[in-house]
Amino acid sequence: MATAFFYLAEANPLLLMNRFLAVALLLASSACFSQRVPTFEEVLSLRNAGGVTLSPDGKNVAFTLQSVDWNENRTDVEIWLSREGQKPFQFSNNAKGSSTNPLFSPDGKWLAFISDRGNKNQIYAARLDGGDAFAVTKEEESISSFEWHPDGTKMIFLKPEKESKNKKNIEKRYGAFETDDKEFTLSHLWQIDFRPEMHDPSELPCYETVDSLKVKAGCIEWPKAQRLTEGKFTINNFSVAPDGNKIAFTHQPNPLINSFVKADISMFDLSSKKITALVTNPSSDALEDWSPDSKEILYTSNLSDTLSNFYANSKLFALHIETKANRQLAKDLDEDLGGFTWEASGIYSSLWNKTKRPIYKIDPNTGSHSTLAHLCDQVYGIAFSKKGDQVAFSGRNGDQLNEVFISTVTSPQPKKITDLTSQIADWKVAQSEVISWKSKDGTMIEGVLHKPQNYDPSKKYPLLVVIHGGPTGIDTPTPVPGYVYPIVQWLDKGCLVLRPNYRGSAGYGEKFRSLNVKNMGVGDAWDVLSAIDYLNSKGMIDKSKMGCMGWSQGGYISAFLTTNSDVFKAISVGAGISNWSTYYVSTDIHPFTRQYLKATPWSDEAIYKKTSPITSINKAKTPTLIQHGEFDKRVPIANAYELLQGLRDKGVASELIVYKGFGHGITRPKEKLAAIWHNWQWFNKYIWGEAVELPLGDKK
Repeated sequence: MATAFFYLAEANPLLLMNRFLAVALLLASSACFSQRVPTFEEVLSLRNAGGVTLSPDGKNVAFTLQSVDWNENRTDVEIWLSREGQKPFQFSNNAKGSSTNPLFSPDGKWLAFISDRGNKNQIYAARLDGGDAFAVTKEEESISSFEWHPDGTKMIFLKPEKESKNKKNIEKRYGAFETDDKEFTLSHLWQIDFRPEMHDPSELPCYETVDSLKVKAGCIEWPKAQRLTEGKFTINNFSVAPDGNKIAFTHQPNPLINSFVKADISMFDLSSKKITALVTNPSSDALEDWSPDSKEILYTSNLSDTLSNFYANSKLFALHIETKANRQLAKDLDEDLGGFTWEASGIYSSLWNKTKRPIYKIDPNTGSHSTLAHLCDQVYGIAFSKKGDQVAFSGRNGDQLNEVFISTVTSPQPKKITDLTSQIADWKVAQSEVISWKSKDGTMIEGVLHKPQNYDPSKKYPLLVVIHGGPTGIDTPTPVPGYVYPIVQWLDKGCLVLRPNYRGSAGYGEKFRSLNVKNMGVGDAWDVLSAIDYLNSKGMIDKSKMGCMGWSQGGYISAFLTTNSDVFKAISVGAGISNWSTYYVSTDIHPFTRQYLKATPWSDEAIYKKTSPITSINKAKTPTLIQHGEFDKRVPIANAYELLQGLRDKGVASELIVYKGFGHGITRPKEKLAAIWHNWQWFNKYIWGEAVELPLGDKK
């Protein structure tokens, strides 16, 4: 056949062109035809790139890659390495758990990371040119973070203190009990020598053969970690100065989440062993990084504002540690600031700008800001070479999965290191676009509208609204949106999916994030319902077939819509608040409620009633699925039972599913799969009129 084809083509060039066109069309048609709807398990099994780090010379990139182990019902994370822009390979291999937080040594010859190979997180290291990883630490407690000392001979790490012997004695006599907000363990800084030749005497025989006889040889003793900091405070994060002489760290009185507003910044001198306070504002202060010359620290702060930390912008400052000169940077950057790194070429961070997330560059001298162009739509993790001229990052465009890239800083031309998007090459995925509409009070709202691949503009489609959490979360275009909602499968059934960035979302500035203060639920509902009116005015949706769902704050808004509207045929409330009073007294973040409602239930009962879904329970009509983690402390499960009983008393079709052993989120793959199926059953029943059985058997 090949001979005949080229013979004919040689005789007739026009025929050759026509045949090439025919083959191209056939291939395009085949590609379209071969696209399929992925299974729920396939979506959950997608490998995802996470944090990145770059070698000092900018040649090698290490990153974490997440995968799913269905047999063990867990998510595993391993470290992958790309040498000089080449195809990455798996660098770590923890058969029993995960390896995270990769960091290159200052000379670029070693890669250290944290791994839970012995059930406790310890620091491991391996040569880049080959060889097995070995443990650098063997602490009784899990290590939470670490840094190489700039001279490469030691590491600084953070770990909790040992459990009090007194606590064990009390439990032995009186059993187990806990005093609220008084049971915690403080974390402090430690240092350990890094000696590549060291061995653990407990694991090696330490014998050598001499004249056919085994004789005792000298083992190099395992180095002992030295404690650096002491005091009645807990350390959140730290950074070793480039000169290696001092460590700056963020600390707060205890590790309880509500104590973040009391966080300050101090410095530990490695020579004198003294701790010096650097930043002590009344509200939260957070260390960002050292200046390259070790003379200044970069930090963010809410200054004296203790009443709006959850939604107000933090501010960026540079403090000279000797002169105490303090200057504000990026004054006109209207977003919540954080995640900065100070390099020789400037100060950098990736921050939300509506549905984009560019890398911002701050000039440390003028405080002005710009963005690095020609990267991708959303950048998440960033890392720089020692000179600050090379950057590695993880990110994606709207039609991609998260990928790892490397680029120069001065003239960004990113090179893609990974090819994770190929996992969905033959899938039917979401077609995304960003739309905007005017809410009830005139506020402009954006959202992501997902369409099926065979979208027909002449048809009216069922609409499913999926609401993100936060409220300072954000939704962006993506080919495979999900969590516990089978969006790509619903799109294939023939519907539209809207994910609104309602008031309070990140990316739209402080004023926008403040719009649901004293207006929780109410204003959020305006944003959702006005979106429905907008899509209906375009002739795009079938209003008789609409559903709504969300988790956390998205679950709360869904619950509010359950009891305050009747436009939906079905709703799913995931870990949502039903009664602000119930929530306020039982959550682990009491200030959240006081800041958004500007009151306690005892000082302003009216605002608590106005914004609580349970207040309007007598108006509820919509069939509602409630999903909740058994041990949720962020939104305690009492909220789920309160909404369930109210709906039952009103005769509204409702169901509560409790996911055993979980807190605020569902983190294991099998239970995520169950939650997806529960949503699939619920909405297929009430939107499409289909009875779906939960499949049983051995299939994953």
